[in-house]
Amino acid sequence: MHPWKTGCHLEMPQGARRTITNFPSAYLGRSRTRSSGFPFCCLIRRLQFPRLLLLGVTCHAVVCSLWRPGLEGSASLLRLYSNKSNPEQGYCEREVRLASSLDFWTLSSENLIAVLPIDPVKENYVRKVKNCVFSIAFPTPFKSRVHLVAVSKQVLEDILDLDLSVSETDDFIQLVSGEKIVLGSIPLAHRYGGHQFGIWADQLGDGRAHLIGIYMNRQGEKWELQLKGSGKTPYSRNGDGRAVLRSSVREFLCSEAMHYLRIPTSRAASLVVSDDAVWRDQFYNGNAVKERGAVVLRVAKSWFRIGSLEILAHYGELDLLRMLLDFIIQEHFPSVDVKEPNRYLDFFSTVVSETAQLIALWMSVGFAHGVCNTDNFSLLSITIDYGPFGFMEAYNPDFVPNTSDDERRYKIGNQANIGMFNLNKLLQALNPLLDPRQKQLAAQILEGYPILYDTRFRELFKAKLGLLGKSKGDDDLIAFLLHLMEKTEADFTMTFRQLSEITQSQLQELSIPQQFWALRMISKHKLFPAWVSQYLLRLKSNMNDSDFERRKRMTNVNPRYVLKNWMAESAVQKAERNDFSEVHLLQQVLRRPFQKHSAAETAGYSSPTPSWAKDLRVSCSS
Repeated sequence: MHPWKTGCHLEMPQGARRTITNFPSAYLGRSRTRSSGFPFCCLIRRLQFPRLLLLGVTCHAVVCSLWRPGLEGSASLLRLYSNKSNPEQGYCEREVRLASSLDFWTLSSENLIAVLPIDPVKENYVRKVKNCVFSIAFPTPFKSRVHLVAVSKQVLEDILDLDLSVSETDDFIQLVSGEKIVLGSIPLAHRYGGHQFGIWADQLGDGRAHLIGIYMNRQGEKWELQLKGSGKTPYSRNGDGRAVLRSSVREFLCSEAMHYLRIPTSRAASLVVSDDAVWRDQFYNGNAVKERGAVVLRVAKSWFRIGSLEILAHYGELDLLRMLLDFIIQEHFPSVDVKEPNRYLDFFSTVVSETAQLIALWMSVGFAHGVCNTDNFSLLSITIDYGPFGFMEAYNPDFVPNTSDDERRYKIGNQANIGMFNLNKLLQALNPLLDPRQKQLAAQILEGYPILYDTRFRELFKAKLGLLGKSKGDDDLIAFLLHLMEKTEADFTMTFRQLSEITQSQLQELSIPQQFWALRMISKHKLFPAWVSQYLLRLKSNMNDSDFERRKRMTNVNPRYVLKNWMAESAVQKAERNDFSEVHLLQQVLRRPFQKHSAAETAGYSSPTPSWAKDLRVSCSS
């Protein structure tokens, strides 16, 4: 039974009595004993607990002693649970809904290390690693003072059960900067490989990221917490294990922005910056400069990616490949029966379908990931590993946000094809576990990817135009508009948004008001009247629809604000001067991308790209 359904209680590992002093023995263990007629979990609030849940990462001997082969049940310390369904526990539930400190808040690595093999070498040096899924690796604390730049209130409260006030504590700063870890959690670096820019790159892995544990929240959801930029691991290759402020600001903001655009994504809980010097050659032109190191605490249901399986298949570690696959299916694919002989086919079919869905969603908001390598493609089909991403401004199918992509492999118009390429590499990794018939069926599943993608793309863009029902001319209507946008270099986001706001009568008269600047650009094309005529005729076929309902529907799917590069760059430039006001402003605006904000309008977030930002560039350097 899930612990959240067993009532309020304390859970302590064996040996906890040796660790916690002055704690009445009658209150240890899993007891649901009552005292004075109220729930036991409320009683413990009156007791004084030592603050022992955080350990410095330099205490390797202490934490490593917790890790043993076959370890079970020792990673949970003083965890407080609640039972919403029990009226008798109602008061207690309200009291413990959000933690006001980290005293009772714990992480665990147990779910991973109890099932998946760990690298037996515990020293942290760069090396070739085999026959395991994770290596134990501790974050490296910054040497200088750490400053908290921003937190996501929603991630803290809705996912991690933490009251926002916790972010003001020293414990929190130490946790999210990698200075300390939670007792019971074994920090891990994941081993994976991948195809980078179409070429097998062999071992890659978490070169600057540490999985600091899994948290199970009050909804019973498991979330993996990972620090990015927290120091070297066995997979760092030639890197220093650090991330810099500019790329960390971009990842923090975009992770949350994508979530509120309703696109599956990892989330960002916090962003901290230090004064530690990190040297980066941003555009790989020999001009390295000193930047400030930063760390993002990001969370996801899982960080497993296509490359997680590729590395095992590449080295013939088939027993481990099967073990990892079964674990992933058991944990993250509830629709797939792990005991079913065709489970890997079912798994592959799900990944194919959801990858098509994800990329279609990217396209619907003009998002280009920038580095669609197999090691950056999640097996859960969520957006991960934000690097040189970009939201397309002027519509251009050849838009490439990443200046490091000389061959334009990952241009926005090629993302669907890259999805097919990456899924084919996933299939190659699965093939050693499939019999001849299953291989044939899996190939057929992959062949269905283009239809899945095209269908979802069409649905999304019909919704963006407010079209209801079906018409054989819908594809042509969408393609016609995109052609006009390309020829006039109209802004992608604002063209659709302004079509959501303008009335049909204004369109019919071809009198485009000044505030609809993106539509005015398109209206200069000689074929614009022809498109308007076709569009208005198609809208008439919407059954039981009004212009008000059409605009209301469209404004709910066409954002007014996305994180364009110039907006992120403006926030980064200020942040590098210790002015984080625009980071906070963008946080607020991007939480409600479909609603008009006066502050966002003043900042120009729905205006044409400013002239100073016309030549902005982003690279893989971070």
